[in-house]
Amino acid sequence: MGIRKKLHSTVVTALLLLLAAAASLADSHSDPLPSWSEGKTKQAIVGFVEKITRDGSPDFVPQDQRIATFDNDGNLWAEQPVYFQLIYALDQVRKMAPQHPEWKTQEPFASILKGDTEKVMASGKEGLMKILAATHANMTAEKFQSDVAAWLKTARHPKTNRPYNEMVYQPMLELLDYLRAKGFKTFIVSGGGVDFMRVFAEQTYGIPPDQVVGSSIKAKYEIRDGKPVIVKLPEINLIDDKEGKPVGIHQYIGQRPIFASGNSDGDYQMLEWTTAGDGARFGLLLHHTDGKREWAYDRDSHIGKLDKGLNDAGKKGWTVIDMKNDWKVVFPFEKP
Repeated sequence: MGIRKKLHSTVVTALLLLLAAAASLADSHSDPLPSWSEGKTKQAIVGFVEKITRDGSPDFVPQDQRIATFDNDGNLWAEQPVYFQLIYALDQVRKMAPQHPEWKTQEPFASILKGDTEKVMASGKEGLMKILAATHANMTAEKFQSDVAAWLKTARHPKTNRPYNEMVYQPMLELLDYLRAKGFKTFIVSGGGVDFMRVFAEQTYGIPPDQVVGSSIKAKYEIRDGKPVIVKLPEINLIDDKEGKPVGIHQYIGQRPIFASGNSDGDYQMLEWTTAGDGARFGLLLHHTDGKREWAYDRDSHIGKLDKGLNDAGKKGWTVIDMKNDWKVVFPFEKP
């Protein structure tokens, strides 16, 4: 009888341990943002989403109006030491240089070939336009996409030695998934090139090409080698930055978002326009405060300057993410 009681007690204990483990696992799965630290920022995001998606809530928003827009550079993936699309363009110039001996004496190409990135950046808009024209224009859309895809497979970030499409923010990936699970349609609205981002956006973020809005150059329809193609032209179509972002949203999405996320003053107008609408609205700014795991920069940065946004976030009612304190991990490869 004693043996049977002991065996029964052991079985009961084992079952209780299994139930406790299952409950713990369920709790971990119930957290939609596990890489976010507990605190005001996470509470603000979850509180907003829950109140606008809960039936009977005075702030309920129908699913077809749940539009969320996200800047890309510095908001969904890193942007230091310079924008990744610029690094791609510089690499393409070096690759194309043997076919262009004149570049050895022409700026900004001469500085690129010498590795003088500071002088390249100092060439300003005119210099950057020359680089984009050389590396992005006068080719078919398919050729450009294949070039970008090939570059992403081999290029590595100078600090982490990781592929550039792994330099994405794990907490933001979770936020995108959480919003979509709650009936949101998520869009990228970025100053980056739309054709560049469409190459990796779906695989990296779960955002399909038709939900990517970005800067673009003009294009035309042609017949080449007997086949119809779209050819990229060396003329600006849309600069999807600052005041251009609400315009891009209007032209390509056709609805004012109820949720907008960015990290710089280039996103100011997008957040301003989003949160000025009727009903519940949410503006989110990512403040780069973690110089150890990423980079710490804001008001004086040459990339992703955040000055006016920091000054006005409080009075505009925008939530500011403190990367150092609000994120348990920054990149997916940091996850335990």
